[in-house]
Amino acid sequence: MLKKIAVVNVMQGMYLHELCGSWMDHPFWKAGFVLQDSADLYSLKNSAVTEVWIDTSKGLDLPASVASEAPEEVVERAEAVLQAAEGKPQQSVPMSDEIKRALDICERSKHAVISMFSEVRMGKAIDISGADALVVDMTRSILRNPSALLSLVRLKNADEYTYMHSVAVSALMIALARQLEFDEESVQKAGVAGLMHDLGKMMLDDAVLNKPGSLTDAEFAKVRLHPVYGAKLLLESATPVCAQVYDVCLHHHEKYDGSGYPKQLKGEQISIFARMAAVCDVYDAITSDRPYKQGWGPAESLQRMAQWQGHFDPEVFQAFVRTVGIYPVGSLVRLTSGRLAVVIEKNEEFLLKPKVRVFFSSKSKVPIEQEVVDLAKAQCAESIVCRERREDWGFRNLDELWLDELR
Repeated sequence: MLKKIAVVNVMQGMYLHELCGSWMDHPFWKAGFVLQDSADLYSLKNSAVTEVWIDTSKGLDLPASVASEAPEEVVERAEAVLQAAEGKPQQSVPMSDEIKRALDICERSKHAVISMFSEVRMGKAIDISGADALVVDMTRSILRNPSALLSLVRLKNADEYTYMHSVAVSALMIALARQLEFDEESVQKAGVAGLMHDLGKMMLDDAVLNKPGSLTDAEFAKVRLHPVYGAKLLLESATPVCAQVYDVCLHHHEKYDGSGYPKQLKGEQISIFARMAAVCDVYDAITSDRPYKQGWGPAESLQRMAQWQGHFDPEVFQAFVRTVGIYPVGSLVRLTSGRLAVVIEKNEEFLLKPKVRVFFSSKSKVPIEQEVVDLAKAQCAESIVCRERREDWGFRNLDELWLDELR
């Protein structure tokens, strides 16, 4: 039986099924093991993780005197948060019309970020003068069709993660700022802040950033200093940096409940820009493949994030769901017919009814003839029953299914 418990109640001998919160904030490279080492217990209790799921059928149970939250209650609450995000539609050009331009923007942005960050690694002052033009191009693409760029920036290999993560967070920040109806100048600042938010990681060794196993306490402490390193680099920038960009760089790991770092800010002590960056940063991180972890599917990631009580500003998170869609492009879903499908295009008017490509039978467990189904059409008898986890079915290359539709 699964139980969600506070980290303060974790004991040696418990089976850790899942660690709540961002996987970047805990000292283990995976979950799914019996906690036997006292050093690991110490590391967990001194990390930013506040809650975990334990499996009492595989390890020790929580003492009867301590209350826990039933998994179904958490899931129901998460579903309510996601469905409450249904919002007003945005007009856009077809995704197929925008995808080539978005691909070009991704490539140019990646090379520009590599160039800027490499100068920092060589000991030079950061020059962000080229960031404004990149953000303008990304904003124009998002205005034409947000799904094209936001879907492409999620596709990155582990080797280029550090750089493409900055591009992805920038695109997500732009789209979220527009969803929150920021003015043009503030949207621009949000985009530049996204590009620069992880600048401080350039001061860390690659061996630590890309370590395939769990970090030591000393290594973990160094990683948690990257916001401070980044803020210092921006203060020494060769070009002026606005307050919002500096603030996001320093505070994007703060949490709404005050359990984040480096300053343990709480609620509205955290600026709206930093609260936005917290959501965008985590979403892109957990949907990306890393040397030590396969990324989660987009829809599954949103559902899990909705369960992390206290991590995000609730209003900002709901706006973010409206931005990417309850079922973002690339999500694996099960339909009422039992067929599995991958989401290939978000429906701006009805977030629960995207366009999907069916390709597999969950009943017979075999591939079937592929077919595109628009769930929003009146004559469509199908609907989404639930999200599915890619790893449960052994699927690795689902993104090819939605990319094929646009080629």
